[in-house]
Amino acid sequence: MIATACGPARQVRMGTEKPGMKRTLSLALLFALCLAGQYQGPRPPKPDLPYLVHADNLIPTEVNEAREETRGKQTIYIIPGASSPARTPVPEPIFLFLSEKIAPEALELYRLEVKGNNRQIVFPERLKDRPRPVRLIIQRLEDKLYKLEVSERFGLENGSYAITPKGSNQVFCFDVY
Repeated sequence: MIATACGPARQVRMGTEKPGMKRTLSLALLFALCLAGQYQGPRPPKPDLPYLVHADNLIPTEVNEAREETRGKQTIYIIPGASSPARTPVPEPIFLFLSEKIAPEALELYRLEVKGNNRQIVFPERLKDRPRPVRLIIQRLEDKLYKLEVSERFGLENGSYAITPKGSNQVFCFDVY
């Protein structure tokens, strides 16, 4: 028996609440847990384009097509322009990527060399002499939305960089200054 301040004592049995009440409370708890795990930050306006994250601002990387040239026993990929309009002062940049056609796991990051009014990267025929991609940590934020983080011990040095889907001449360029 439970006595209440508003009336006489009444008997309350555990488990005799209204059946809809438990379901409503369970759904409310589940909804609250789902909201707690949802990504709340900025969203890329275009798919298949990495965006540099600067606080709540997204800066699109420069989209280009690398021209492929074979010289002797090496392949050179050349991108027009000495620098990219997409620039960041952050040595460990973070990117947001909305995947539609390009799988985020296929993206590789390379440092570019500036020669004249072009940026380029040279791939010698010998595998052991080829440049190695910079490590990227890929984290799924929600369906088709990913965060890409540079995973270098001391970050990226100042210079020009390109993110490229493996096996493609399409490049997404940016500069670190």
